[in-house]
Amino acid sequence: QSMDSTLHYIHDSDLSTNSSFSPEEERKSKVQDVVPQALLDQYLSMTDPSRAQTVDTEIAKHCAYSLPGVALTLGRQNWHCLKDTYETLASDMQWKVRRTLAFSIHELGVILGDQLTAGDLVPVFNGFLKDLDEVRIGVLKHLHDFLKLLHVDKRREYLYQLHEFLVTDNSRNWRFRAELAEQLILLLDLYSARDIYDYLRPIAFSLCADKVSSVRWISYKLVSEMVKKLYMASTPTFVVDLMNELVEKFCRCHKWSGRQTFVFICQTISEDDCLPMDQFA
Repeated sequence: QSMDSTLHYIHDSDLSTNSSFSPEEERKSKVQDVVPQALLDQYLSMTDPSRAQTVDTEIAKHCAYSLPGVALTLGRQNWHCLKDTYETLASDMQWKVRRTLAFSIHELGVILGDQLTAGDLVPVFNGFLKDLDEVRIGVLKHLHDFLKLLHVDKRREYLYQLHEFLVTDNSRNWRFRAELAEQLILLLDLYSARDIYDYLRPIAFSLCADKVSSVRWISYKLVSEMVKKLYMASTPTFVVDLMNELVEKFCRCHKWSGRQTFVFICQTISEDDCLPMDQFA
């Protein structure tokens, strides 16, 4: 019966409304009327260190894995019940716990809405950006999904940090750079032509010269999409400057690999119809 009423609540509740809480409401005890309170109390106690010793060493990881589902069930109006537990998990000593949260933070942002995301999730997100690679990959894989939830001004702040994803704990971790290239293709839709030219272009060119071919092939696609985006922008100088730099940096490169890169980029631009043929010529 409790399960039926919970599912009925999820179905009927309006998850699209924004709401913010006053300090008085935030201080309320973790009481809600969606699920049996004893059940929620049991869930919240999963972060107790003694549980890891007596019940299961990975109980905090299980707690982190279930948190978005619990948040969805309770609704954003009851986020105050989970906020402390979330922050405790986000600073857990085990990287597996933090990694689990990093992979789901974009989903939690959708559940909580823009105000709670900006206030409560962005600080945690910023911490994950500086974490171990095993944690960083979680936020990197869904970077576009999370950044699109933020207001434009807040989103622009992350432009200055994107190049940090080029640096990894292990330089052989090429999949990290490949994922960065994939995400940058999606991020082109979130930023202006000037931001793309000033901040994303240098990263794209760096990825085009990567030692691993899989990273380079995704980067060719990234550059071609960048050309397409800048060509459609109101300021034509960006795409002209970009193409001139492609010629200078790769076509006239003293290494054969650089000249080969130029040919592959031209191939991708042509195949994807990123430019009119007269402009291409």
